[in-house]
Formats: sequence, C-alpha cells, structure tokens
Amino acid sequence: MNPHVVAIFGGAVSGAEASHQLSQRGVRSVIFEQNALPYGKIEDGLPKWHAKLRDKEEANIDAKLADPHVTFVPFARLGKNINFQDIVNNWGFSAVFLATGAWRDRPLSIEGIDDYVGKGLYYQNPFMHWYNHFHEEGFEGEQKILADGALVIGGGLASIDICKALMMETVQAALAERGIQTSMFDLERGIAKVLETHGLSLADLGLKGCTLVYRRRVKDMPLFPGETDTPEKLAKAEAVREKVLLNAQSKFLFSVLPCHIPVDKIIENGRLAGLVLRETKIEDGRVMEVLGSDRDYRAPLVVSSIGSVSEPLPGVPMKGFAIEVVGGQCCRLKGFENVFAVGNAVTGRGNIKESVEHGKSVSESIAEGYLNNPDGAVTKQFRDKEDQVSFNVSALAERISQLKPPNDEQRKLIFEKVKSMQEAVGFDGSYQAWADAKRPVRLEQLLGLEAHG
Repeated sequence: MNPHVVAIFGGAVSGAEASHQLSQRGVRSVIFEQNALPYGKIEDGLPKWHAKLRDKEEANIDAKLADPHVTFVPFARLGKNINFQDIVNNWGFSAVFLATGAWRDRPLSIEGIDDYVGKGLYYQNPFMHWYNHFHEEGFEGEQKILADGALVIGGGLASIDICKALMMETVQAALAERGIQTSMFDLERGIAKVLETHGLSLADLGLKGCTLVYRRRVKDMPLFPGETDTPEKLAKAEAVREKVLLNAQSKFLFSVLPCHIPVDKIIENGRLAGLVLRETKIEDGRVMEVLGSDRDYRAPLVVSSIGSVSEPLPGVPMKGFAIEVVGGQCCRLKGFENVFAVGNAVTGRGNIKESVEHGKSVSESIAEGYLNNPDGAVTKQFRDKEDQVSFNVSALAERISQLKPPNDEQRKLIFEKVKSMQEAVGFDGSYQAWADAKRPVRLEQLLGLEAHG
C-alpha cells in the first residue's frame, strides 16, 4: 500500500482531477470542500441553461470522488473551520494541494464603488450564483433586482453570459406582462426568434436592452485564443472575435460600447445610478485614455465582469491577486516544501507550455461556432484544465514520493479527525448518497422538461 496521504482543498474540476491522478498511483487523498457539493463553478458559475453539460461534468467529478482512495469532507473552509498552518504542520499529510479556484471578483478601480454592491452594483460571481439558484424553493441567498438598460463591464465570454442572462430575464418578464409565457430555455435559443414569433421587438416591449462596455476594440476581445504571431493569423483571430460577438448580439439583442472604461460613479439617493465612462484608443497594443472625453452613462444597474482572481486565504502567501509560487518548482508555494497550488488557484500555465501545448480555453473551430456549440467551448475549458492538473500532478508524484509519509499513528489520527469533521456536518462517508441528496432542484425539473443544453 502506498503510505502517502495528500490533503486537497477544493473538489471541483482541478481538485477532482488531482485526486484521480493520485488514486491511479495508489495515493490516498482527503478532499476538503468549502460547500456541501464539490462542483465549484460548474454548479455556481456555468449558466444554468447548460443543463446537460452541467450534469455530465458533475457526474465526471462524482466518479472521481467516489474512488475508495478518496475521502470527502464537506463544509470545510480554510480560515473558517480549518487552519492552514495546522493542516500543514500538525496533521501529518505528505503534501497539501490547493485547488481552491478563482472565486473573488477583480474589483472595479473606482474609489468607493464597492459601497454600492447591492445598491445598483453586482459582481459577476455572486450574480451568476444567484442566477443559477434563485428558482429553488427556500433559496437563502440575496435576491438580485434586475432592470432594463444595465451596463455590463467586461469583454470575455463570461461577460456575454451576463448579458444573455440579463436580456432573458427582462424579456421574459416583459412578455409575461403581455400574457405570453416563455421559459429561459426557449429564450436561450434566441431572443430574436422568440420575439419574431410573436411579431414583437424590444421597443414594442418598452425595452432598450443592456450594454456591454469594453475597454478595447471588439476585434481585441478575448473570445479567440488562437495564435496571432503573424499578420495573417492576427487578422483571422480578429475576424473570429467580431463574428462571435455579432452572432451573440443578433440572438440576444444587447448593445456593445467598445473603447470605453469606467472612471467614476454616479450616485443618486444612496444608490449607484450609472457610471462616468471615458473613451480609449489603442496605440501599439496599449489602452490609452482619451482625456476630456468623459461622459455620464446613466443606468439602473451595473454588473462588473472583469475577471476572477484567487481569494486570499489566511496563511497562504499571495503575490498580487495570485497565490505565490516558486518559479521552476511546479507550483510549490513560496515558503513551503510540501504545499502546491493547482488549477485556477495559480497562474502557472507557463509551467505546462514548456512541455505540452495547453492553455487555450477555446479552440479555433469552437470559437468560430461558439453560439452554435457553446457547450463545446465550455467542455474544452474543462478538458484543458484537467490536462493541466494531470500534467502537474504527474510531475508532483515524483516529488511526493521523496517526501516523508505519515506513519501508522499519524494516518490513524488524520482519518479520526476527518471522521469527526464529517460527523459534525451529518456526512456518513457515503459520497454518492450525499451528492444525490444535496443536489439542488433544477429549473428544468420544475418546468417538467428534460435537461437542456
């Protein structure tokens, strides 16, 4: 029996793949998950219209975590009921992996704007969590209040998803006021088609739609990760980016305002009532602000979708927004010999590109047909992440084998502590039964539909 035991924080795509790679090598792992379920952004970040894809990816995680080499601990959060230094120094684990992902929204760089979160401002991660779950009976999260004419600050595929969600919710509500009942799944196939069926337009519904604000040009949007090292490749990439966005706009009827950045807030009656936007221009690939071009853009709602970063964890070294790792040490945390970061918890993509070609979130063919096959784009992201983690863990396996494993007494104490934590939250050790019981009700179930997407 392999004597090593590894602690993994985070059980979603990266954590599950890390545990799977260790299991194949006979190494036991304990997954500490901060939520009831380990699905991460598959559950709380992937828009719920991807129902079939969500179910498929969650089943993929279930299969890995049900392995007898894996022990699952729900509701275990670093800095809350788990002390990082205690785990590293006292529990006796051979190694500790951080697969905690990127859950913290990159803040808008406007002084004092976060005072208006929930008062006209939402950030992407809590917004999408709400969107995916607000239909559930007894949903305990903060309810979001949506409004027509919102500004979405961003520019990537996640920003397009925010625009889609805003447009579908406002259009569905406006149609309902006319006695026309439709579902999110109908609208996700194309708002324009649904309105055409009823002989209506946004203007007929009294709507103007949301606006996506991007700091660069449309052709610069991060919608295509293909090579751009020749003029021909760059031209193709730019054309694909423009096509992806145009297709999204034609289906979901939102507007786009490129070459603008938010520089100030508009406050009325204690709420955010819009933003002051400044024009930009691109010079030698850099964003340059056009001084004197500031203009008020009033909006009842602003959603910031400018990226996710690692959440600071007590005791974990950070460098800017990322977990700090030692260069050339395969994602080893600075100051620790047996603690490693994997997946989105570390910006270590370059560690992989030296040996294998990974890191593209969407392939060229998928990007070109994004709206015809959005699930393919997301699936590619998951597979790339698994490949990244698989490569890292393969490299780490040799390092772990050289570390001191826990002795029999330490192993016994590890699993006694683990069992105590499981029992404290009502988990009896049967992973699949727990996952089936805790999985929330799905919108398609409430509507009496089969899983879409």
